[in-house]
Amino acid sequence: MMDRHLKELLNDQFNKELYSAYLYMDFADYYHNRGLHGFGNWYDVQVQEERDHAMLMRAWMLKRGETIELLPIAKPDKTIADDADPLHFALAHEQYVTGLIHTLHDATEAAGDTDSAKFLDWFVKEQVEEEENATSMIERYDKAVADGTLEALDTELKGRRWKAPSLHVDIF
Repeated sequence: MMDRHLKELLNDQFNKELYSAYLYMDFADYYHNRGLHGFGNWYDVQVQEERDHAMLMRAWMLKRGETIELLPIAKPDKTIADDADPLHFALAHEQYVTGLIHTLHDATEAAGDTDSAKFLDWFVKEQVEEEENATSMIERYDKAVADGTLEALDTELKGRRWKAPSLHVDIF
């Protein structure tokens, strides 16, 4: 059996990953409604990534003989005042999630659960990428606004496609 505290943290992280998908769906809808469909597509792909992160957490729990308690998913509470806001909110959110993942990883070590620690190593690396992507989006947006090339950046972002995560958890 998995350590009770670790199980609770993993369950909470599952819920927070689904919240992340909701948050990014809110950002995608904002951009689509503003006619910035490339930015909308960027966040549509983020929705899929976050959903997959949640499903990986679920698969890990099932593999370990545990179940996920389905908790309510909070409604995103960000008030977007301009087109740059979702980008800044996303960076702050990814930094928050990085902290959660590190807390989870610490809990695996405290519980002596090396298998779960190895599982979470992928998420630690993933968060580095997520923060880099969020930072890059802010920088690219700021440059495009300054250069008058926002439309070109938006067109480029329409080409982003979802890729399945490199981590796979066999549960059966």
